[in-house]
Amino acid sequence: MRMPEMNADRIPVIIGAGEVTERPADLLHAREPAALMAEALRRAAADAGAPDLLAALDSLDIVNSVSWPYGDLPAALVRFLGMRPRRLVYGPVGGESPVRHMHEAANRIARGESMVAAVVGGEATHAVGQAQKQGVTLPWTAPDPNWTRTRGRDFLHPMAVQLGVADPVSVYPFYENAVEAFLGQTPAEGQAESAALWSAFSGVAARNPAAWLKREYTAAEISTPGPNNRPIAYPYTKLQVANPMVNQGGAILLCSLSKARAAGVPENRMIHLWAGAAAVEPRDYLARDHYHESHAQNAVLDACRAIADLEDASFESCELYSCFPCVPKMAARRLGLPPGMAPTTTGGLTFFGAPLNNYMTHAAAGMVRALREKPGSAALLYGQGEFVTKHHAVVLASRPPRAVRLPQDYSVQAEADSRRGPVPSFTVDAAGEATIETFTVLHDRDGAPHHGVVILRTADGERTFGRVPGTEADTIALLKRTDRTPIGTRGMLRRAADELQDWSPN
Repeated sequence: MRMPEMNADRIPVIIGAGEVTERPADLLHAREPAALMAEALRRAAADAGAPDLLAALDSLDIVNSVSWPYGDLPAALVRFLGMRPRRLVYGPVGGESPVRHMHEAANRIARGESMVAAVVGGEATHAVGQAQKQGVTLPWTAPDPNWTRTRGRDFLHPMAVQLGVADPVSVYPFYENAVEAFLGQTPAEGQAESAALWSAFSGVAARNPAAWLKREYTAAEISTPGPNNRPIAYPYTKLQVANPMVNQGGAILLCSLSKARAAGVPENRMIHLWAGAAAVEPRDYLARDHYHESHAQNAVLDACRAIADLEDASFESCELYSCFPCVPKMAARRLGLPPGMAPTTTGGLTFFGAPLNNYMTHAAAGMVRALREKPGSAALLYGQGEFVTKHHAVVLASRPPRAVRLPQDYSVQAEADSRRGPVPSFTVDAAGEATIETFTVLHDRDGAPHHGVVILRTADGERTFGRVPGTEADTIALLKRTDRTPIGTRGMLRRAADELQDWSPN
């Protein structure tokens, strides 16, 4: 089916992608995040072959940046860029946010509210960390003494904070271990799958000039704990978690088809955003029905697959968010991707680098390059934020759509919510017998187990937390067995001297 020709002023296209990755030998030459962003924008315009389009930029979304305490980041970026777009917005925290910014920029172009738009982000966590270690004062924009991180933990249960399971690295293992058990895998089988997948990601990063770690790692190197690969939160080692210690900036430039043509951008370098979808899980992960899947993720991926089906297309390239292995593993299964496919054009948050909220801007840049090399192909760009919480994906293609019109409403929240099962109530006063629903073990920096955390179901069906002290060697060993999962193991809760609940098997 071919649709009637649309007004070229209302057809959004991606025309440029710019990236910066730097490791200056002299910290005083390191660029601050706003400077990295400005350079990435200039490179995006150069990539489009239309550097003059930056002067026509009317909409700019800035991905939330964390590494430097700006009092006014948009103002700092304007100084480095030398111009101020009519619409200049600083976004909220979220790993999915670059995808949302791109999607909404495309929708604004489709509504006629914008002609030239961009998404940009940057972090300099590596330089900041090195400067702190070396006692170097960075000659950057004056820091705001009242600056605070924008991501809090007030939406989580206080017990999660007390037990140390209030950060991504300690929460995602709950999903990782639950997924393995649900699939009938032994922990050894699940960990081998993760290591093989991460090895494939590292191979892509090794070939990406913008990557932070340009080395291919074997599965054994990734899965084997050691001095340079310490265990962090079971089953994850250092080489299985996102690496935020990078200096990177990325930008994506969009405009209307008419503007792109007038600027002389070749049609074969334009990338079309067909459509997309978004949904969220309950923000407190204890308020979810289970941990072996995400209903929001499934609804978003199902919707994007339906978009591709309507266009009689398949996803020849995919970027599945890769903060931790469980995310792309769940997504790849839902999409039915062939085993062994590395669902990235970028290299993943461990090896390419994890510039905090901005990885998906770089992923979009990698996807633009991949699509230009495959005329007529389609691809999926899928981002995620918080604790398997926020999900946003778009379908990109190197050809215009034939059957799909970019819808303004892309939420599939109602579909996600309709799939949700009963959520057990959470109690802090559980006692007696309780069964493991999922778990992790947190480790000290020397690799020794500090304590285990188990999410439990009581005999009454309520949900609660239990702690396993690191001194309980036998129970820690039970949690870390590789031949069978401890999920489903029954045990007893007892109140400890600090009023937390300790758990031990029957």
